[in-house]
Amino acid sequence: MLTYSDRGRKAAITSRSQLEVRRQQILDSMQSAMGKLPALKGNPPFQVSYRDTINENAYTRYTITLTVAPGEEIAAYLYFPRKRPGQTRFPAMVALHGTDVLGKMAVDGQGSRKEPWIRKNLGYGKELAERGYVVIAPDYPGFGDAKGHDFAADRYTSGSMKAIFNQMRCVDLLQTLDTVDPGRIGIIGHSLGGHNAIFTGAFDDRLQVVVSSCGWTLMDYYDVGEKAIQRYGARLGPWSQELYMPLLREKYKLEPERFPFDFDEVMVAIAPRAFFSCSPLRDANFDYHGVEKGIANVMPLYRMLKAEDKLRVQYPDDVHDFPYETRQEAYRFIDSILKKP
Repeated sequence: MLTYSDRGRKAAITSRSQLEVRRQQILDSMQSAMGKLPALKGNPPFQVSYRDTINENAYTRYTITLTVAPGEEIAAYLYFPRKRPGQTRFPAMVALHGTDVLGKMAVDGQGSRKEPWIRKNLGYGKELAERGYVVIAPDYPGFGDAKGHDFAADRYTSGSMKAIFNQMRCVDLLQTLDTVDPGRIGIIGHSLGGHNAIFTGAFDDRLQVVVSSCGWTLMDYYDVGEKAIQRYGARLGPWSQELYMPLLREKYKLEPERFPFDFDEVMVAIAPRAFFSCSPLRDANFDYHGVEKGIANVMPLYRMLKAEDKLRVQYPDDVHDFPYETRQEAYRFIDSILKKP
């Protein structure tokens, strides 16, 4: 974790400039599995349509349609908290939903899960708005208003890269809003949204804090169970679905030793920015032992950068969920980064 490739040989990372070289190498490796990130510059001015409005005590929530590139629209919730006396600008968060057919509705506490407590636990978009954040919550391709997205027909090599581009354009939009402090933006997600937040945080250094709930473990520790292995053809088969990275099957044959990156490396691309992980002890997919090993691999880099207080992980005794106590700890962590004087 503390080395980079210097003209074909490994060299120790001892400076921020060397870390930036390593970061670019990691992003290149990610793009070898996800496809190239399209250019963010040169897109036409945003076209935003406001479809409906919900007024709550602490915020107003709009449903919007946003043009992210020519011929490419996404739907999102956009929350504006109530202004307090003397307040002109707010910090902001991008809130990413998990695997839920209703998409963005999940981060508003209106997801499709039968258990009401889990629906509530995943309403972090609404809760952050109540806490005083401008929040944008887009649909992941294939979910919510993007249900039926034709991955084969779009210009992206992977669903992962399409989502990363969408989310980076959401950051672009946030930075155009006169109610948002453009230097105080973060990202949060659970499950699908959890690793999606990590991926986007690696590519977009404008994101000052990344929060991932049930979103990752090292690939050697990832487990989906025997039925899913049979369905997808291999233990890591789910990662090669069209909404993720098909090249992991087509190019890398689902052989983990051939994968071009792992999650601890992606976290290196985030360092020294703030990172929080909710990694439950009973998560059946993302084994916490792999999280422990990944954090141990990355912590020396954060220490070297004098940023060890910005790398935080919680291991609640729970299943694949974002429980209340851990969620509140995550919010306090976000506050410490985005609301500090």
